[in-house]
Amino acid sequence: MSQRSSSVQRPDTLGAHGGGKAYGTQGQRKRVFANYVEIKKYPEENIYQYDVVVRPERGEFKKLPPPAYMRSVFDAAMVEYRQSKLSGIPMVYDSRKIAYAPKRICGSQEWLDLDINFNDDGNTEKYVIRLREAAVVNTSILTEFMTGRGNVSMGDIQAAINALDLAIGSVLHLEMVGFNRSFFTRAQSQRTSGGLELWSGFSFSIRPGVDHLYLNVNTAVTAMYTAGSLLEALTSIMNLKDASQLRGKLTVQTLREMGTFLRGLIMFVGHRGIKGRRKFAVRGTTSKSLDVESFDWEDPDRPGKPENITVAQYYQRRYNIKLSYPFLPGLVGRKNSVFPIEFCHIAENQRYRGHLDERQTADMVKFACQHPSSNMERIRKVLTQTNLGGQAVVKAFGLSLPNELAQVEARVLPPPTVDYANASRDRSFVPHNGVWNMMGKMVLKPGPSLAYWAVLVLVNRQYMSDTSVRNFVTTLISACKQSGYTIKTSQPPIVYGSPHGDIPREMMLACKSIPLPPKTSPQLLLVILPSTNTQVYQSVKNYAYTTLGVHTQCMQSKHVQRPSMQYCANLCLKINAKLGGVNQSLSAGHMSKLLRKKPTLFLGCDVTHPGPGEQHKPSIAAVVGSTNLEGTRYAATLIQLPSRQEMVDKLQEAFARHLKLFYKAAGAKPLRIIFYRDGVSETQFAQVRNRELIELQRACASLEQGYKPEITFLAVLKRHNTRFFPMNRGDGDKNGNMIPGTIIDRSITMPGITDFYLFAHAAIQGTSRPTHYYVLHDDANFTADDIQQLTYHLCYTYAICTRSVSLVPPVYYAHRVADRARCHLVDMGVGFEEATESSSGHYGGVGTTIGGRSTAPGSVAAKIIKINNSLDESMYFM
Repeated sequence: MSQRSSSVQRPDTLGAHGGGKAYGTQGQRKRVFANYVEIKKYPEENIYQYDVVVRPERGEFKKLPPPAYMRSVFDAAMVEYRQSKLSGIPMVYDSRKIAYAPKRICGSQEWLDLDINFNDDGNTEKYVIRLREAAVVNTSILTEFMTGRGNVSMGDIQAAINALDLAIGSVLHLEMVGFNRSFFTRAQSQRTSGGLELWSGFSFSIRPGVDHLYLNVNTAVTAMYTAGSLLEALTSIMNLKDASQLRGKLTVQTLREMGTFLRGLIMFVGHRGIKGRRKFAVRGTTSKSLDVESFDWEDPDRPGKPENITVAQYYQRRYNIKLSYPFLPGLVGRKNSVFPIEFCHIAENQRYRGHLDERQTADMVKFACQHPSSNMERIRKVLTQTNLGGQAVVKAFGLSLPNELAQVEARVLPPPTVDYANASRDRSFVPHNGVWNMMGKMVLKPGPSLAYWAVLVLVNRQYMSDTSVRNFVTTLISACKQSGYTIKTSQPPIVYGSPHGDIPREMMLACKSIPLPPKTSPQLLLVILPSTNTQVYQSVKNYAYTTLGVHTQCMQSKHVQRPSMQYCANLCLKINAKLGGVNQSLSAGHMSKLLRKKPTLFLGCDVTHPGPGEQHKPSIAAVVGSTNLEGTRYAATLIQLPSRQEMVDKLQEAFARHLKLFYKAAGAKPLRIIFYRDGVSETQFAQVRNRELIELQRACASLEQGYKPEITFLAVLKRHNTRFFPMNRGDGDKNGNMIPGTIIDRSITMPGITDFYLFAHAAIQGTSRPTHYYVLHDDANFTADDIQQLTYHLCYTYAICTRSVSLVPPVYYAHRVADRARCHLVDMGVGFEEATESSSGHYGGVGTTIGGRSTAPGSVAAKIIKINNSLDESMYFM
C-alpha cells in the first residue's frame, strides 16, 4: 500500500469514515496570538532537488565533516560559481547530501562539478562539489494537502517543506549558529558549571495549516561548550583554583568518566613548533600520562635508528618544548595522533549533547523561563531583525511573508465538577483556574488502612535524630487523618541505614522490623533520602519493584526537619493512590454522560529511548490501562524494545492484559476503548494507527469471539514549538498565560485530520505549552466537542495533584512508568532520556542520560518486563 493510500482521512465528525475536518463550538470564543507567521505566497511551480557529493581533491571522506564545515565549503562554491555555472540561481543545502534550487541547474543524467579552494583557518583545502538532479518536487501538493482536495499525506509534502525550511535557514545561518531548524547566538549567553554556557535562540519551521502555510517561530535555549583553553575548562569542571592542582586528580579514569564531555569535541592545537593551528576531533585519551606514554620514533637527525621515547620527550626533542603538565594524559585524534591537553583549545560554536547535572539543569530552567509577553516580544523582534520576507533567497523560492504574528480563534471550555468524599466540607466543587487545595476535603475512596509500615532513614543519625523523625511521622498521620486516610500504626519502627551501603539489605532489615501477623506482608516503606541523589533513589525503587514487592515512598531529609501539613497532605495522596485508594474523580453523572453510559477502558502509551551514544541499550514502552469505571485507577505494563525502535512490539499481549484487569476490577467488559498514544511523530501517524489498531482489535478478539468494542485512537504530542499568547492582559491568567480550558482547533491545526491544542493546566512559571491531540480513528463517532471536553476534564483526575495537569492522565501515567523503568532496570546499567521531556515526538530533541555499563546488543529483544507480583496491578509508579 502506498503512503498516500494509508494517510489519515478527514472524518465528518471524528469517525473513521467520511470527509470533513470537525471543529468544536462550545466555550467562550476569543482571539489569541500564535507564534506563527502566515505565509501570504508560496511557490506554485516546481522545486528541484539535487544530490550533493563533496569530495577532497584526493580520495573521499571516510566520515562527513561537521555540518557547519560542509555548509561553509558549499557556500564558498555558491559564491564563486553563482553567476557562471549556476546562472544566478540560488541553492540551499542541508549540509549533508541534499540541496534544492528554485530552477533547474542540471539534469538527472549529468553531474555538474564545482572545484573550490576552501580556506579553513589559514589552511587551504581543495574540494570538488558534484551536483546531479535527484527529484522534481511538485509544490502544488502543498495546496492539495492544506485544502484537503487530494489524498495527500504529511510524508508526500515533506520534500517541499524541507526545501522551504532550508531557504529560511540559509538566511539565519548568516547571523546565528544553526543546528537543524534551531538557531542560537552567544549574545546574552550565561555561564554555567562544567565548562558550559547557555545560549538563547529560536526555532524556525514551515508548518502547513488549514488552507494556509505558516512559519512557526519559537524561542529556544541550548547548552554550548565554552570556547577556549581545555586546561582551564577541566580546572573549572573539577572546581580547582589552577591547573597545577590537577596533579593526581585528573587521572585517566577521571577523563574516561568525562567521555561525554570530550568525545567528538573539535579542538584546535597550537604551539611554537607548528605553523598556524591544527584542528582535530577528540577520539579518546591516552591510557597513561605523557611522561609515561611512549612510542617508537625515528629522529630526523639520526635516520635509521628508531627508539622508544615518551610523548613528553618527543615534544622536548622535536620542538624544544618542555611540557608544563607531563603528568596529565593526552588527547587522541585521527590516526592515533596524541596532543597534550595544555596545547588544546575548544573550538567555538559547539553544542553540548550530554547529560546536564543538577546545577546545570537548574541554570537551564531559570535561563529558559521567560514571561509570556517577553517571549512574544523576542519573537517579534527577531522577525523584524531578520526580515525574512525581504531576503533574496527567500523571494527566489517564491515565499512572501510579513513580520507579524498570526491571530487565531480560541475557545475556553468550562472546568468540570470534581468530587471528594461525602464527609468533605467541599464534597463537590468547580475549580478556579485549574487549581485547588485539600482544605475541607477528604479522599474519595481511602485505600486499606496503613498498619504494617516502617521508616528507613538513609541519613546519619547525627544529622537526623529519632525525635525529628517521630515528629514528622506525627505530622504525617495528622495530615492523613484530615485527608480521610487512616494510618493505624502511629509508632512505626524507625531503622537507620547508610546511603553508601547495601541498599537492598537496609530495606530488608527495615521490613523485618515490622511486626507482622502470619501470611501478612509489609504495606509500605517510608524512605528518607539524604538528597536528590539519583543513584540511591534508583537502588531503592529497583529492589522494591523487582524483589521486595513492597510499596516505597521516598522523600528528602530536608522535609523532616521542618514538617509541613501541606507537604504531608501531598504524601498522603501518593500513599493512598499506591495502596489502592482514589483521591478524587469527576462527578459520576458528568463522567457517565461523557462516556454515554458505556464501560470505558482508557489506555495510554509512551516510548522512551536510551540517551545519546548508548545505541545498544533498550528502548522502553510503557502501557497503562484504567481498572475502574471512573477512570481513576490504573495498572501498568513495561515492554523492552530494541534500541531506539519507535514501533511497539508485544502490544497485543499488553492490551489483552489490560482488558482482563479492567474486567477483573470493574466487573464489566469495556464496550469502548479510548487510546491516547504518545511518542509518535506526524509522519508516522498512518503507520502507527494501522499497526496498533490491529493489535488492539486482535487483543479483543483473542478474549472472546465477536468482541468488538468501539475504539477511539488519539495521538498526543507535547514536544512541539507551538505557543499562544493572550491578545489582552485580561484574557490570560495571573502569569500572562492562557487560561486552563483554552482550545485551539482552527487555522494552524493539521489539515485533513481532526486535531486540537489544549491548555489544560495553569503554568507555574514561564510560558505554558499546550498539548496537541490528533484523532486518528474513532468508532464511537464522538463530536469534536465531546472528545475535547472529555480530554480536558480527565486532566482534573490526575491522582496526586490538586490541580489540572497539562497531559491527559493515561499519557502522564505512561510517562511516569517509563521514567520509573530506569529504576527498574538500573542493574542493567540502562540510561534513558527523560520520559517527560525527551520521548519521541514531532521535533525529536536531545535528552539527558544516566551512565552505566553497556548492554550487549544481543540482549535487547522485545519482551514484557515483569515487576513483583505484589505490585503488578497497583499504581506503584505514583
